[in-house]
Amino acid sequence: MTPTSLPAGTDTLLPVRRSPLRSALRAVAIAACLPYLGLKIAWIAGSRIGIPEGSILLEHRTLIAVVNSVTVLMDAAVVVLALLLTQPWGLRVRAWLLGVPMWGATGLLTPIMIGFPVQLAASAAGGTTTQDAGEPFLDGWVFNVVYGGFILQGLCLGTLFLLYARDRWSHLWQGRVWDLPSAVTGRPVRALAVTGALLALLPAVMHVMWAAGSTVALPAARVAQRTSDFYVLEGVRVLFVAVAVAGTLLLAFRAAPALPVKLPLGAAWIGASGLGAWGAWLTTTAAMPQPDDAEQTTALLTLTYAGEMISGLLLSAAVALLLRRRGA
Repeated sequence: MTPTSLPAGTDTLLPVRRSPLRSALRAVAIAACLPYLGLKIAWIAGSRIGIPEGSILLEHRTLIAVVNSVTVLMDAAVVVLALLLTQPWGLRVRAWLLGVPMWGATGLLTPIMIGFPVQLAASAAGGTTTQDAGEPFLDGWVFNVVYGGFILQGLCLGTLFLLYARDRWSHLWQGRVWDLPSAVTGRPVRALAVTGALLALLPAVMHVMWAAGSTVALPAARVAQRTSDFYVLEGVRVLFVAVAVAGTLLLAFRAAPALPVKLPLGAAWIGASGLGAWGAWLTTTAAMPQPDDAEQTTALLTLTYAGEMISGLLLSAAVALLLRRRGA
């Protein structure tokens, strides 16, 4: 995606960008970051608020402090994005400089926005939660506060991004799928889409197997701690693979000609970012040292996470190239 030139009367956008709705969404997005940032900073400083006795978080304090510092920066980026999307100077930011962090925010927040409410519903229906299995990790209220904040961040930031993108790039998703010129959906776009789809097969198969109860490639500790939460998340991962592949291939091969471009484009953006961003996070965490052999990540599990990451990046690259070509 490349920056597009703005209309000559750019100033006409400023009152819209300073509308009460956008200001309110920005305020809520920033406020929703505060509980998470407060907890993380407290833990880095040595506080044990929300951490029960015997939690693994009390071990490897240095490693946990480093991870907490990284996640503080990640959530602080939400504050920066909320400001960028609602200030006049945000319209002058280069597309890639906005697109990359928004891709990461979409990919990390959207699975939580879908999965956490389903987990709560499963728990209310009698299912088991992460807190019910294995050794203690965090107090239950921490998950509710943090994930509730993530959902608010995602809703507000997503709405702000849609409003921003409508002002700046709405011409890129106008029309029907068949209206996309063949030069836009050419060989490079199709090659990226097909390669990404093929690489997504392994993660898709593994997540389906785990959702169905298989223990293949799962560490012994993970097998013992499977709960309703675990099965919900596996189902969500399958959903994101399907949405990412379907959306990208529909665009690349101009299938479903009468379909509005914005539908497969939205599916591809959300699905591919969910695969790529979460795959990258899980691949990173899988590489971290574990306290005992029962928790050691298996090679196939790491390969599954890496496959998600790479396929998500390739599918996202296909969408980015398509938009770049259409913008040109």
